Amino acid sequence: MVIDADALNIISRDKKNLNLIPKRSIITPHPKEFERLFGTTENSFERVELAKKKAREIEILIVLKDHHTQVITPEGNVFYNITGNSGLAKGGSGDILTGIFTSFLAQHYTEEEAAILGVWFHGKAAEFASEKYSKESMLPTDVIHEFGNVFEELNRRAEIEL
Repeated sequence: MVIDADALNIISRDKKNLNLIPKRSIITPHPKEFERLFGTTENSFERVELAKKKAREIEILIVLKDHHTQVITPEGNVFYNITGNSGLAKGGSGDILTGIFTSFLAQHYTEEEAAILGVWFHGKAAEFASEKYSKESMLPTDVIHEFGNVFEELNRRAEIEL
């Protein structure tokens, strides 16, 4: 299961709701949603430590959406994403990310693979979109239109390694 946006806000109304999240689910909070779910932290380092603790306790994956989005696994692993740009800080970008995750899960990627690859894929598509339209003016639909280019790049990289 992938849980985002208003679903996270509903869950945050009562901490007991956290126990209703199915194991190995992916949640995708931005910093304020994370705070509502798990409490305040002083800085991003404390937030990652709290995320590791909560991911382990609840047995979920937490995708901390931020400047450098992090994927935290129930095993305590943290993966930092290096793709993307500020053009993703727009309404609708999180919906695209959720769609990417669910698409990869439907294709039988593991939850961890879907989260890590999904965050990278989303960011790479945003990089391509910003080259065409600029970070300031790109739209979420521009990101979606770059998916084909991201797949082409992945295929090129795969051919090089063969």
